[in-house]
Amino acid sequence: MARFYVLLFVVQIVLAVCALISCLSAEEGEIKALPRIAWVLIILFFPLLGSLAWFAAGRERVPGQLAGGTPKSRILPPRERPRPVAPDDDPEFLRSLGERSRREDGELFRRWEEDLRRREDEMRRRDGEPPREEDRPEGSTPAS
Repeated sequence: MARFYVLLFVVQIVLAVCALISCLSAEEGEIKALPRIAWVLIILFFPLLGSLAWFAAGRERVPGQLAGGTPKSRILPPRERPRPVAPDDDPEFLRSLGERSRREDGELFRRWEEDLRRREDEMRRRDGEPPREEDRPEGSTPAS
């Protein structure tokens, strides 16, 4: 029997917290019968009955809302939902990041190769050897 009372107590507390949150977040025009402060006091002093009274008679139902207070306009069928808003949810954005990263890596690699070839050519000139032409990619010229 003690378990039943503990369960009833927990349900009462959870219901009272939900009712308080609902009461405090309701717009002024949605509260009926009593002022907000009266509903808060009723919920606090009589948690079980006050919470039930708040949900039954304290809050006015707006025609465009569902039972939980969610506006119907916020619940859209899957085909009518807008495109992802956050960049990390957008597949095109993620694809463009990959392409840009590959392009930047290729450009960096090309610059490293050019720098390495330039340094090798400078070392060969310093040692008196001519630069090697067969290792150069097409279109690149030695740095002067």
